[in-house]
Amino acid sequence: MFNCIGGVGIVGNMNSSSHQFTHYLIIVAGGKGLRMGGDIPKQFLPLCGKPVLMHTIERFRAWNAELKIILVLPRDQHHYWQRLCKEYHFEVEYMLADGGETRFHSVQSGLSLIPDDAQGVVGVHDGVRPLVSEEVISRCYEAAKVHEAVVPVTSVVETLRQIQADGTGKNVQRSDYRLVQTPQTFHIQLLKQAYRQPYLDAFTDDASVVEAVGRKVAMVEGNRENIKITTPFDLVVGEALLKI
Repeated sequence: MFNCIGGVGIVGNMNSSSHQFTHYLIIVAGGKGLRMGGDIPKQFLPLCGKPVLMHTIERFRAWNAELKIILVLPRDQHHYWQRLCKEYHFEVEYMLADGGETRFHSVQSGLSLIPDDAQGVVGVHDGVRPLVSEEVISRCYEAAKVHEAVVPVTSVVETLRQIQADGTGKNVQRSDYRLVQTPQTFHIQLLKQAYRQPYLDAFTDDASVVEAVGRKVAMVEGNRENIKITTPFDLVVGEALLKI
């Protein structure tokens, strides 16, 4: 494994860590950028003067300077990312892991860099969510100390319509639903246990993986600005929100 500062790999050994309670973060950034209509993966697209992914990492580092950050990128993107780090003089400390075939396998890869005996809370966050607030980050990590598994959510403000088999639809009560965001936070040992399961298509996020081992997931309030940047329109919105 590598400890990376500004995209420069330094050989290290995380497995020598003690049992001290520690906060970790796994940032999953495996997007190919297809919905952007270009060749540059969406996590590397410029947002207010620097790549989206740098904003995301800096948001968490601003919240906690001691947070141990693990960045998961497809191996064929490592060199490009390190070039960007040099170009933008990006010197935030992080560890780098190889992305997997699916998000599930990418999170597994990130978890492998956390010592097996580690105690504490680990968050999993989408690399293209650079607008999560520090208040929400804190809320998620603090709640996970008590509830073991936590997701940030926001209320549904639009009318929801359920599609029927015959192609028609019917309205459903939006108060019965929430939109799920990241970071999703967990006791380290619980998340490691959950990710020892075989992969299932039903695993859409980390909460669904944890629920599959019979554990309940608590909810805390997220922030509506915490959008996932996947389209050109999202970039425009993200630029506007960062300038507020």
